[in-house]
Amino acid sequence: MKREHFKSSLLIMLSMLLVVSCTDLEIEESDSLIADSETEFTGIEEPGPFIDNLYSADLKGIVENQQDLYALNEVTTDELLVPTRGTDWGDNGIWRKLHEHTWDAQHPYVLNNWNNLNQLVFRASQVIDDRTTNASATQKADARFVRAYAMFWVMDMYGQAPFRTPGDGPNIDPMVMTRPEAFEFILDDLNTALPDLPARGPSDENLRPSKAAVNFLLAKLYLNKHIYLGSGTPAAADMTKVVELVDAITADGYALESGYFNIFRSDVDTETIFFTISSVGNRMWNGLHYNQNSPGNGGGGWNGWSTLAEFYDLFEGDPNTNVPGSGQEERRGFVPTDGSNLGIGFGFLIGQQYDANGNPLTDRPGNPLIFEKELPTLAGNNERTGIRTIKYHPENGEFEGHQIIFRYADAHLMKAEAILRGGTSGDATLALVNDLRTIRNATPLAAVTEQDLIDERGRELYKEFWRRNDLIRFGKFADAWALKINTDDFRVLFPVPATALLTNPNLTQNPGY
Repeated sequence: MKREHFKSSLLIMLSMLLVVSCTDLEIEESDSLIADSETEFTGIEEPGPFIDNLYSADLKGIVENQQDLYALNEVTTDELLVPTRGTDWGDNGIWRKLHEHTWDAQHPYVLNNWNNLNQLVFRASQVIDDRTTNASATQKADARFVRAYAMFWVMDMYGQAPFRTPGDGPNIDPMVMTRPEAFEFILDDLNTALPDLPARGPSDENLRPSKAAVNFLLAKLYLNKHIYLGSGTPAAADMTKVVELVDAITADGYALESGYFNIFRSDVDTETIFFTISSVGNRMWNGLHYNQNSPGNGGGGWNGWSTLAEFYDLFEGDPNTNVPGSGQEERRGFVPTDGSNLGIGFGFLIGQQYDANGNPLTDRPGNPLIFEKELPTLAGNNERTGIRTIKYHPENGEFEGHQIIFRYADAHLMKAEAILRGGTSGDATLALVNDLRTIRNATPLAAVTEQDLIDERGRELYKEFWRRNDLIRFGKFADAWALKINTDDFRVLFPVPATALLTNPNLTQNPGY
């Protein structure tokens, strides 16, 4: 059996180029869901290794990449930005455009993300296809779960989802599901997979899906259902469903874990529902300065990614320093002054930085390495502007292959939000939020509003892929924040990549692009 690949249709491409005005469009094999197959698809002969590759290669690569899925969900928000420092991180403005909200249908990360996710959908479909008759029920459930995960992001980010069955020939254009149709497709995949996956609590085997992982993704679907179906208002029944799904996760043995930054080690904990063997290197080194290093990475950081002062100010503590004893809650972390933890702090790095001997660091020109709170612009920065963020830490492995995808604290906050939005439960939103705040050494709240909830999600889940999704659900993605240029409402969806439109006439461009 010859494995099918995504390939563009030359005839469609040429005909569309006659009527579509685009410049510098390069059509790659992965820019379309049109399969180039010289032989009929007869199924996957060895589904076990094939599924292993879906998780250990395809999904791994998507999650560990600092571009594409991660950048589109984080750098487009108030949480992260990538300022240009001299010529470093200039990259023809592609990072700045994400934070400014000035991306278009030719942005490379918009295209790459589309290709990567849709390719994962297609490859998982090869296992699920009826012609793959020697796959076990669990193997097909594993494939359905990863397909649902990939299609969830396609639906969430692009508002439509192309789909083709593995046996379709190269002359058949992929059909395109609307957002509500894709929602139902994902829902069916997850509900079909659920009975055939193990009921597994905290475990080092959670790099494969369990019932808890399925229930987590189902909870995300129902929590955002009013966004995906366009009703505008969450239904009480859907919010109650979120509560029930989170309660099922709790019943499997998951719970909030104390010691916030220990959760991001590779050790088994009560919070990690689903993880990949993706390297965490990008998550730590892309923001650390060139002179911040470790025994396993003497070359230091890459000195790019930062956060906004206004996001840092969401946390309790002194607004101008984050050394130990600054009155900060645990999640804001600290900057060690005694050389502990390789001299590299946790959470938010602001002010003077130190080496592993407790000596003050300098930047490359010799200035004190003091991370400044404010960024003057997105371009023209020096080496010191911007607060840096770090959750995964090099003392636990400079490029450790353990990155969390689903975490219980997220589910806990989903339940709190669902109750606030009308879901039925024996628990109360305020108590749930304060349970989390107490274990994170933050002052309990007297009441909880929607603003409190979105802020709490930011404090708990920063750098974990969800900020864009959360801001959209709370109606805040189009809000103004520092160094952002546009506040266009239509940017809650990304454009369909220009080359994808050329290769599949069933696709339509999203409004505004």
